[in-house]
Amino acid sequence: MIYPVYGYGAGVLKREAKEIEEDYANLKQLVADMYETMYEANGVGLACPQIGVSIRMFVIDTEQLDEEGDEPVGVKKVFINPIIVEEEGTEWDYEEGCLSIPDLTSDVTRKPKIVVEYYDEDFNLKEESYDGMNARVIQHETDHLDGILFTDHISGFKRRLMKRKLENIKKGRIDVDYRMKFAVDLKKRK
Repeated sequence: MIYPVYGYGAGVLKREAKEIEEDYANLKQLVADMYETMYEANGVGLACPQIGVSIRMFVIDTEQLDEEGDEPVGVKKVFINPIIVEEEGTEWDYEEGCLSIPDLTSDVTRKPKIVVEYYDEDFNLKEESYDGMNARVIQHETDHLDGILFTDHISGFKRRLMKRKLENIKKGRIDVDYRMKFAVDLKKRK
């Protein structure tokens, strides 16, 4: 099932998500649906709050970023209840975007190497190191679980420059190639 992606302004995107237990209902189906939703929207990562489910889980597939002919470096994984236990290296800027904030990007500064502890979809505890784009995508998606958007990492000046576009996203005044749910629609339901 393909879920609509919640757009900027939806309250679920600004809340800290809750940890889940091993017996979480229909976990395997939710994981499959998350991948399907992410691919439909041409994303490389998707966190549960982005589909309106406030739990600490996300999926990534950075294998799609691998260049043809190069040694594969991307990963395709599910991260449940992740904790970034270490970040290291010289911070680097990279232009990030987000499925919940379509058509807007900005340079975000992050550390290039991380160590993350998480559960896989079979609830096996893992601790792994990542670097480069894998680390960046994991940091971005972990931010979603903490109610942080990439716009929270940029200067107030840059956010003010984006204000009109962000307001248009809240109101659903944006054209995207995937299903979205906008803050204005969520307010009507209340």
